[in-house]
Amino acid sequence: MLSGVLSLRLKGYVMISPGTRLPSILLPATDGTDVDLSNLAGIGVVYAYPRTSPPDAAPIEGWDLIPGARGCTPQSCAFRDHYAELKQAGGTFLFGLSTQDTAYQAEAAARLHLPFPLLSDAHLQLAKAIGASTFEAGGMTLLQRMTMILKDGVIVHVMSPVSEPAKNAEDVLAYLKTQAPGGN
Repeated sequence: MLSGVLSLRLKGYVMISPGTRLPSILLPATDGTDVDLSNLAGIGVVYAYPRTSPPDAAPIEGWDLIPGARGCTPQSCAFRDHYAELKQAGGTFLFGLSTQDTAYQAEAAARLHLPFPLLSDAHLQLAKAIGASTFEAGGMTLLQRMTMILKDGVIVHVMSPVSEPAKNAEDVLAYLKTQAPGGN
């Protein structure tokens, strides 16, 4: 049982259904652009994660007690390491998504040498519109970890929960190679 040391409030489970068309919402990206996922052509991947922290920062008190919270950096690094393979398997775009602001995300993207942008949903516009699960910790509202496979602005597959963040990119790659519509 979680004590008063950790303020945690889960806000439901991922209710996102395959076949859902994404709403037209502009999300700021770490490459300086604004991205509207509903307008992107082709097959793509958006992985949502709670937050990244600088290596010298102390974690939020009780962070390890939150199911699925730990693993954001290994997850992003795995997508970085498999980026070329994901493209070869038919992925036309890849984004990480969190509620952190773009300036904070830009530091993480640079530090981790990510070859793809991170998107900020700091005002929870996309999360609320698609029914993504969130939780509160350390005074912040954060996304529950999940991964969406998109095709032409429509969700075709959702991976949730993502119990092994460091293996998420491999799972996505396997999906793209065997099941993605229009994929290999």
